[in-house]
Amino acid sequence: MPGWAAGRDQDAEPDQAHPEPSLAQSAQPTQSAEPGTSARSTTWTQPGTPAQPDAPASPPAEPRTGVAALSPRYQVGAALALAVVGVAACVHVLMVFLSLAPANTVTKQHGKLVEEWVYPEFEQNWKLFAPNPLQQNIAVQVRAEARTKDGELRSTGWIDLSAQDGAAIDGNLAPSHTQQNELRRAWDFFTATHSADNRPVGMRGSLSEQYLRRIVVMRLYRNDPPDKLGVIQRVQVRSSTTNVQPPKWSPERVPDQPVYRLLPWWTVTADEAAGGVR
Repeated sequence: MPGWAAGRDQDAEPDQAHPEPSLAQSAQPTQSAEPGTSARSTTWTQPGTPAQPDAPASPPAEPRTGVAALSPRYQVGAALALAVVGVAACVHVLMVFLSLAPANTVTKQHGKLVEEWVYPEFEQNWKLFAPNPLQQNIAVQVRAEARTKDGELRSTGWIDLSAQDGAAIDGNLAPSHTQQNELRRAWDFFTATHSADNRPVGMRGSLSEQYLRRIVVMRLYRNDPPDKLGVIQRVQVRSSTTNVQPPKWSPERVPDQPVYRLLPWWTVTADEAAGGVR
């Protein structure tokens, strides 16, 4: 029946003209590329699916700091400076160790070099940690002969310089280094370089005498200026050593009378006599 077939074909034409979209045909490509690159990549998304956002850009590199921020030339200079400081620190520690260590082959051969490096600025004192700590109070006292404006030669009495330092330290929350150690270290320096009869021992004996004399002259002029005291001609120093008394519960008994060590009179040089030491 041709007529029926023709009508059927006409009814089917709309279905053929508008076919159902397939899964492969309905997918539409989207293109994305990484920032800073020319390459493109194609991804397929389903209809109605939102496109994936681009990947976030990587954060910028942090700026270099410290030595790393320097140019190579300055980095080499900084490395050399650190190396020099490190070597100097190691040498200093070694010298201080040799000065404190018992006598050995190195100190016997290079003892003078070690002393020149350590003394007097870096000298160490371990009396506090000794098996028998110092149990004495040592006071340094001085008297002087000065010529007044009238030409008269007058003598001062004994002046206790250690007591003056003690009074300045007492109640002071931040006493100075000179108040605590200058006079005491000068006396220790003298006794270490002199025999019991006050004769110099070694090459530093005369240096310790000059050091102690300049300190006591300076202290005398600090208390009384030259226009009041006069021009100092010579000075004499002595030490007063008193034993620290043991506690009441101890059976130990020690003398409580001071023991004096009297040094000879020292002539004051012209510069020191004119008050040139400050």
